[in-house]
Amino acid sequence: MQKDSVIYVSGHKGLVGSSIVRALDRQGFTNVIYRTSSELDLRDAAQVEEFFRQHAIEYVFCAAAKVGGIVANDTYPADFIRDNLIIQTNLIDASYRHQVSKLLFLGSTCIYPRLAPQPLKEEYLLTGELEETNKPYAVAKIAGITMCQSYNRQYGTRFISAMPTNLYGPNDNFHPQNSHVLPSLLRKFHEARVEGKPFVDVWGSGTPLREFLHCDDLAEACLYLMEHYEGNDIVNIGVGQDISIRELAELIGDIVGYEGEIRFDASKPDGTPRKLVDVTRINQLGWQSRISLREGIQWTYEWFLQSQQQLQYR
Repeated sequence: MQKDSVIYVSGHKGLVGSSIVRALDRQGFTNVIYRTSSELDLRDAAQVEEFFRQHAIEYVFCAAAKVGGIVANDTYPADFIRDNLIIQTNLIDASYRHQVSKLLFLGSTCIYPRLAPQPLKEEYLLTGELEETNKPYAVAKIAGITMCQSYNRQYGTRFISAMPTNLYGPNDNFHPQNSHVLPSLLRKFHEARVEGKPFVDVWGSGTPLREFLHCDDLAEACLYLMEHYEGNDIVNIGVGQDISIRELAELIGDIVGYEGEIRFDASKPDGTPRKLVDVTRINQLGWQSRISLREGIQWTYEWFLQSQQQLQYR
């Protein structure tokens, strides 16, 4: 990518998209374009077509998606598969038809089989049953990967796919019911401390193991792949280390300053027992994460405290 290349970042207000925009700005790219969902509905093929027709887009970061935690996935399964299939199909096809130089499609490590060996290697894709709690979302993402690979084979496009592990950071969704585990716990522990609650209930047994990557690390990895990776194989993006939900809750409680009891509700679903990605491929390409979990959560909590007024309705 040249510093003046026309670069489109979809989903620029979200956790992933906003971090990519910040990374592009830090690295001196001057022609980054984006649109809000009210300005450009990516579910509307005609709008997407007109947008690509008007702009000579050279590079595309597909960061727009409908995302959420276990509760949201379980409550709105049709929305998750429909919206994600439509968004990614419109973006990938328009990128091909308007001769975009290169596209990066962002998936998720939930694409891997529920009981796949750990750590998760890229070749484990489609080798077993998916986790039922987020199957619609995972199926949509697998379709996006396959679409990129198919366009590369048939049309000679340069569409690459990256699979980030669990993400967190500024602009995350902190809704107590519809968010992922880390931001949900961060808000829950903060409110418990402010309100003086004697205990905090955490979903599940606390035993599942999860890996967490700060969104700024992810953004740097995405830019690195866009400039250094050519291939049809997917690439994991992660830290290469995991932590139990119990340990995560304790860490967040410590950072927030909550001194009450932490209780685990084993009647609630745990989801996948463990989800750690093998980062050998991206490490061999020359990239590795730099932000520690404690440091990243501290930064995220500081951002959360500064942004509470805007977040209270999310």
